[in-house]
Amino acid sequence: MPLAVLGLGGLALVAVAGVLPASVVADKEVASGEREATPYARTPSSAQPVGDRISFGELDGEAEQFPSDGDVYFVTVTEPEQSLLSWWAGRDEPAVQFLTTTERFGAQTPEQRRVFALESMRSAEQTAQFVALEALGFEVDIVPGEVLVRELVCLETTDDGRECAEFAPSAEFLEPGDRLLEADGVELAGVEDLSGVLADKEPGDTVELVIDRPEEGEITATVPLIASPSDPDRTIVGFVPFDTRRVELPFEVDIDTGRIGGPSAGLAFTLALIDELSPGELLGGDRVAVTGTIELDGSVGPIGGLRQKASAVQQAGVEVFLVPTAQGDDDIAAARRAAPGLEIIPVADLDEALAELERLGGDPLEPVAG
Repeated sequence: MPLAVLGLGGLALVAVAGVLPASVVADKEVASGEREATPYARTPSSAQPVGDRISFGELDGEAEQFPSDGDVYFVTVTEPEQSLLSWWAGRDEPAVQFLTTTERFGAQTPEQRRVFALESMRSAEQTAQFVALEALGFEVDIVPGEVLVRELVCLETTDDGRECAEFAPSAEFLEPGDRLLEADGVELAGVEDLSGVLADKEPGDTVELVIDRPEEGEITATVPLIASPSDPDRTIVGFVPFDTRRVELPFEVDIDTGRIGGPSAGLAFTLALIDELSPGELLGGDRVAVTGTIELDGSVGPIGGLRQKASAVQQAGVEVFLVPTAQGDDDIAAARRAAPGLEIIPVADLDEALAELERLGGDPLEPVAG
């Protein structure tokens, strides 16, 4: 009877721990030096082939698809709310990172987060198409996109450099996610149009902006201008825009991004497109996981959740993982600890990624157009 009672008591404790939130016991020190609860955790999610998500319109002799025996895999993480039980089980796992509410959601509203995720993903897809087709020798044009506020300019940070102590005056009138429709009566088809309006203005002048704000609609604001902190001779409104430029391709390309959020699959998209449109075996017939943003010049930028992604790659049975050199030595070392035995290869740009694939047994890239 005592053993039965102990057994039932243990089951009851497990059940209760599975319901209680992790924030009951889980916390960590934040930038302010105080401790905050960590009710969320960044954990491995999945590694999936990109090729299944790429489709083409009528190629009309402009290009040709080449089936490949290999696969480029993109990798995702998840950030669910944690129970006391899941916190206890994962507290010593190198692939689990506990998060405060601010780390999980930032200071943005749900609508702002939605706009940012969609715009980041669209930008990653567009940039990947441009870089891939240019590498293959195709003519690709870039056209202006709408003016979308990504963040406000910070004029002064706190002593530890982790937070902004003073934003530009525009922060009183603009919010991340705002779309600028007009400036002093000039319709804005792109950031270039805004630069034209500001060309004859000086710091201290004002500009009247028509703004489309999510969930509020159109508003008008008269915003004071400042000198750029990095270039005192340039007058700015005081925000950093998204790169919303669009690419015009010689044929239709579509990447089904599904519920992928953010730009971290940019390099994976680029390599998968090159593999689809070039002869030979870019991957040598193997499976290669890839993460990292891609810029128009082909450089590869850092991403979040690298060690969780490394663990997801290992769990998927993929043996090679290309990651950004820009991630830094400490982050890459942490990823190797989270996925011992996985071959993690840092690359700085597309050329390095292609060279590493060739070293692993893939065929060299040969342009197919131009």
